[in-house]
Order: sequence, then C-alpha cells, then structure tokens
Amino acid sequence: MHDLTNEEILVLMQQGHENAFEELYNRYWKKLYNAIYSRTKSAEWAEGIVQDFFTSLWLKREKLQITGTFEAYAFTAVRYHLFHYIQKEVTRKKYKDSLKSLPASHSNSTEEAVLLNDLNNRLSGAIARLPEKCRSVFELSRRQHKTNREIAEELGISEKTVENHLTRALRHLRLSLKEIFLFLF
Repeated sequence: MHDLTNEEILVLMQQGHENAFEELYNRYWKKLYNAIYSRTKSAEWAEGIVQDFFTSLWLKREKLQITGTFEAYAFTAVRYHLFHYIQKEVTRKKYKDSLKSLPASHSNSTEEAVLLNDLNNRLSGAIARLPEKCRSVFELSRRQHKTNREIAEELGISEKTVENHLTRALRHLRLSLKEIFLFLF
C-alpha cells in the first residue's frame, strides 16, 4: 500500500478495502489534525473534526467523486467540518445564554418534581414506542442536535425522508402526551 498513489488507494477504498482506507488514514490523520489544531488550539475539536471526516469518508466511499487531489479534498472537507462545529457551538452558546437570561424560578415543590418526573417517563415511553427508524431520526435530531442533512447522510436516506420521520415522531409524541398536557394546563 505504501507504494501506491492516493488515487490508486482511493479506488481500492471505494471497492471496500479497509487496508486502503487505513493507509489514507495513516497518511493524513496527523496533517489534518495539525491543520485544525493550528486554527482552533483545541485538541478535542481537532480530534473530533478529523474523526468525523474519516468516518464520513468511509461511509460515503462508494459514492465518492473527487476532482483534483485527495489532499486538497481532505483539507477542504475538514475545513467545512470545522465550520459546522463552529456553527453548532454558536447555537449551543446562544441556547445556554438564553437559559441564563431567564429569571430564576422558585424552587420546585415536590408536586412539580413528581409531575416533571412523570412527564419525562411518559416522554421516554412515547419515544421508545416509535418505529425504529423514526426513533433513530428523532434522537439524532433532538438529542444529538444534528441537521437533517447530517442525519440523511448518516442513515443513508433522503432529507425529505428525514423530515417525514420527524413529522411522524412529533405527531406521535403530541398525541401520546396530550392527556398529561391537558392535566397540567
């Protein structure tokens, strides 16, 4: 493998050869890590972004069409992954800041704690009753905060299918939790 060009290795990888993927990984992991680390000064971010890139590369290997060199493709791809990480961080920070700006509520009474626990149990049960694919899409969207495009790529389905699963999940959850909301309000 060491004697092959990147293009030859890519062809083998697209055919499912794990050792070809491993060779690309070994050739570029450190370079890509250093490129991201130099921009972020965060080892955690650099590792996550490079890992996401290689995971995506392997998952999309059969459909992969690279124009130009693999090296240029790889550095451009990790730069886009960095942009997505930054966007997610900005969104998380805004969300955390908005929570901090809310007025502090009174301490929860025992009754409120019981109601909240009941609501959480019912929500967990309703989510567990969702069809498997629908549940997967819902959890990726709501718990892992992934975009519809990211979910579609990860599960190998279209963005429209992701939207349909989310709509179905939310409708199911609304109906499942309707009675408790009526009681609360």
